[in-house]
Formats: sequence, C-alpha cells, structure tokens
Amino acid sequence: MVHKLIQIGVAASSNTKPLHKALEKAVRFARKLAEYRDEVILLTGGGGGLMTVVSKEFSERGGMVIGFIPLEIEKITVKHPRWNPYNTIEVFASSSFQARSIPMVRSSDVFVCLGGEAGTLIEVLVAYLNAKPTIVITDTGYLTDKLKLLVDDEGYLDTRRIIRIIFEENPEKAAEKAYIIGKQAIKGKVED
Repeated sequence: MVHKLIQIGVAASSNTKPLHKALEKAVRFARKLAEYRDEVILLTGGGGGLMTVVSKEFSERGGMVIGFIPLEIEKITVKHPRWNPYNTIEVFASSSFQARSIPMVRSSDVFVCLGGEAGTLIEVLVAYLNAKPTIVITDTGYLTDKLKLLVDDEGYLDTRRIIRIIFEENPEKAAEKAYIIGKQAIKGKVED
C-alpha cells in the first residue's frame, strides 16, 4: 500500500508586520490544520510575515513545515525580519520570490490563500492554472479579498473554467476543507 501525506500549500503575505485580521485568521487556520498533523505537511514560500506565523503555529503543534526559500533570503540570519526558524525542511529554490512559487504551488495537493498582496495573488493564479484545488480565506484586509470580485457565479476565474475557487471566511472551516479536499486528491493519485 502506498501512503502519501497531504501537502497543503499556503499563499500568504510576507510583510513583516501583517494585518491584524489576517494574522488572527492565520493562527486559527494553522491551529486547526495541526489537528491533522499526522496526515498533513504544510508548504510555504519560506518565511516572513504570515508564512512565519502559520509555520510557528503548525510546527509547535507537531506539524512538519517545508519552506521553499527564494534566492533573496537564502543567506539571511536570525536577526533578519523574514527569518523563519519553524521550517522543518528548507528547499533552496535557486530562484526569485515569484519563481519559487511555481514548484511550491505545483507540489501542493490543495492550496490555501491566507491573505496577501500581488505576490500572494500570483500564487493563487498559478494554482488555478495548474488545476490545484484552492481555498481563499476572505476578510483579511489584503488585496486577495478582492479575488471574489474576479470570479464568475460558479467560482471560475476565466472562460477556461479550470477549477472552482472556494471562498471561506472562517479559517477553521478552511483548514477542514483543505484537509478533506487534500485527502480526496491523494486518494485519487494512489488509486490511479
């Protein structure tokens, strides 16, 4: 029997002073997701802001975090504001912030947007284009809250209708949905 852990990727602001609403939701999301820590691995863009927050909450509850580290922060030290000591495994992506997002998103079984600006929005678009199930946590105060205005009535971003984007205001429900969708995704991979 093949067993694979569910790889849940997150898109999140790397701003070292995250918005309060998004910070609170990231903490709640990570704490709920940690209930599934024996079956889930958390993937992030490496560190800073909400990525460090979600990594801390998840890892301190026994979860494994893989950080995809972009070139710009490969050599940072503990005193740097984007330092993330909560990565269980660090993958040096050997590419820029934007380019490192592609392998991180494509490695995800399900992708969750915790709130952010243009870089986070790019990651959601990469997830959509790669048909990754995507959940966007709303009411964070960030640009990504406006994603809901861009989709049609059924949750598609464009006429290709690649995959529906799920919007969820409650971070605990988003974590539960990510776990359920991820479990279904890996079950399909194992059975193929």
